[in-house]
Amino acid sequence: MGARFAGKVVLVTGGGSGIGLATAQAFAAEGATVAVAGRDEQRLASAVKEIGGAASAVTVDVTDSADVARMVATVVERHGGLDVAVNNAGILGSPAPAADLDEDAFGAVIGTNLTGTWLCLKHEVAHMRAHGGGAIVTIASNIGAHGRLPNMAAYAASKAAVSALTRTAARDHIADGVRINAVSPGATATDMSLRPGETDADRAARLKGAIPLGRVGATAEVAAAVLWLASDEAAFTVGHDLVVDGGATA
Repeated sequence: MGARFAGKVVLVTGGGSGIGLATAQAFAAEGATVAVAGRDEQRLASAVKEIGGAASAVTVDVTDSADVARMVATVVERHGGLDVAVNNAGILGSPAPAADLDEDAFGAVIGTNLTGTWLCLKHEVAHMRAHGGGAIVTIASNIGAHGRLPNMAAYAASKAAVSALTRTAARDHIADGVRINAVSPGATATDMSLRPGETDADRAARLKGAIPLGRVGATAEVAAAVLWLASDEAAFTVGHDLVVDGGATA
């Protein structure tokens, strides 16, 4: 592997599993010191063991501004800085027609996916612009700004808003030396894309015809897009939303 991120400190929220864990592992393989953050302490501890090296874990509730500020401060104190942040924490919520959604359930999805992403951006940018800049990648979705599915109103609204937030923040803060972009994955081989009781084989059969490439994505493929946007190779890429979905919304 290369060493594009040698000497860099990287924070990945929602880093205990799925796309977040794959992304953290990919950064570590390219020389970064990685901190994974999330709500599940046990899952984070397991992730740290999988990542190895100088990886560490920080518990956080991304809907709580003070807790997000503590997360950033902890990473900086522990590792000496923060160069790259990947804001991946999110929830799917319970599918239902838009008018039948429970208000608390709708609020939970918006609170985690949108407000949580904004709070992470807020506190990450505050540190980065005071310490020479950095790169931030948010995880949106191909459901939202790029495509819609029935019974996914809360998730689609939250992720469309993440895309708009990311691109607006990118313009706001590029002059501060903070370069911000988004990745919008499609169906990926994670637990979140499985329906209740569905196996990996069931999911593959269900989605084969819906994805022009003919298969779901691998978490490593999404991670590769994140790493490129965070790297110096993408230095002229600002406010982009990179769709990684096998052509599903092409």
